[in-house]
Amino acid sequence: MLRILTPGSSDSAEFESRASVCALAVMAKAPRPGRVKTRLSPPLTAEQAAGLNVRFLRDTTQNIAAFGAGIIAYTPVGDEALFEGLVPGDFMLVAQRGDGFGERLLAAAQDILAFGYGSVCLIDSDSPTVPRAAYELAVAELAREGDRIVLGPTADGGYYLIGMKRAHAAVFERIRWSTDTVCAETRERALAGGIEVVDLPLWYDVDDAATLDILKAELLGGMAPGFATVPGYDAGHTRDFLLALDMGLKAAVASDAKAAVARDAVPREGAR
Repeated sequence: MLRILTPGSSDSAEFESRASVCALAVMAKAPRPGRVKTRLSPPLTAEQAAGLNVRFLRDTTQNIAAFGAGIIAYTPVGDEALFEGLVPGDFMLVAQRGDGFGERLLAAAQDILAFGYGSVCLIDSDSPTVPRAAYELAVAELAREGDRIVLGPTADGGYYLIGMKRAHAAVFERIRWSTDTVCAETRERALAGGIEVVDLPLWYDVDDAATLDILKAELLGGMAPGFATVPGYDAGHTRDFLLALDMGLKAAVASDAKAAVARDAVPREGAR
């Protein structure tokens, strides 16, 4: 059973042992159909979108598992059991709190650092092929002396990762979330506060039909995104799921075509 981190759940020795460890926390919703990846329906059904979300979680957690302490910052409370078997068994759960997205990010950073971790990376659950080198670089930068913010920008203007040693509230406040200026505004807030910013390789998140096509081209067609400077992660769970969807669609189209041919072959009344 995945361990749930709650205030006071760590003894002093465990707390002290985390001081040099980076926590890599995936911000995730419980994968219920109709509650996750809703912008992918259509072209996917709600059940397919939830299934894809499950594969994203599996690939992302396997990708980051080697670099620090694995955590799922989850919502809603009460759905903890839905993450069992989806992520490595040594991952831990931390409940999200707060209303807006910025509040939840800040609270997650505060809560995780309060458990004694030396640094934390908050990671989205929409980017299964982020290069492993990006996570490695994030952890290495946060291990250096001095304070800094690490940002993993996405092609749509957001970010797939934000890392820090201190929970700087300013980088989560007055941000126009879900716009193409999120990463730029976050960088501006950090620099205005005198905080160094380190950028990771540019990547992309998958949240609509267009970015789903980019993902298919990468995993099924071997076509790296045009902006890629390092190889993407071979997200095997996601690739296999997309392949199954693709084959299922092709089979359905072939079946429909076969049925249409059969209908056309039946002589119509008056055509004899």
